[in-house]
Amino acid sequence: MVRLSGYVLIVTLPGGDESTGFVSITMEDLEKSRGGRPRAFDPEAALDAAMLLFWEHGYEATSLAMLREAMGLTPPQIYNAFTDKETLFRRALARYHEREIGFALDALGAPVTAEEAIRLLLMGAAQAYTRPNKPGGCLFISGALATSPQAQGVADELKAYRKAAEAAIAARLAKARQAGELPAGLPVERLAKYLTGVMNGMSIQARDGAPADDLRAMAETALAAWAIEVQKAVRPTE
Repeated sequence: MVRLSGYVLIVTLPGGDESTGFVSITMEDLEKSRGGRPRAFDPEAALDAAMLLFWEHGYEATSLAMLREAMGLTPPQIYNAFTDKETLFRRALARYHEREIGFALDALGAPVTAEEAIRLLLMGAAQAYTRPNKPGGCLFISGALATSPQAQGVADELKAYRKAAEAAIAARLAKARQAGELPAGLPVERLAKYLTGVMNGMSIQARDGAPADDLRAMAETALAAWAIEVQKAVRPTE
């Protein structure tokens, strides 16, 4: 019996004076033969590892070899559990949404004024984008900014996540405007697009190594611009 590197085991079956053939066994079958079932792994931990890798390197720059090493799985295990790289990336995006953007959901849902909600949002981003032991920035922004045509579906999905964030900000501002907290003439969609652009810029700065203090300074500048925009929309009293 000769064990080869890779994913097959070659077994030579002697029959008298000559060999009668050989059997090829996949690594998955080998694992079954050793313990009666495939080697167990934690799919949650494996998905977390993939998420961090995509977050750090982006979709196309993350190779199967990198995923295999980070996840601690064989290629058959990766494909059996996650189908293919694109499906794995989409699962990683959902994981990121579940685990890493709580600051945004909390800020926009907090029972505070719209101004304070936006402050919580921007300051939360400054902290989240520079957390120790995590890649800098936001996966939704840096995951696939530049992709080949073959990865256009991935780029489109990331765009959808970013558009959803912009819509959530606009909805929070529109709710405050409807309640009379913000002036009726405030262009909430335009302001939401501006705030989303600020957060995108903060993410890129964090990817370039900017510390949290620098991002907080960007947030303060954006909040000052917000105040000016609100004042411009206030109708003059008679």
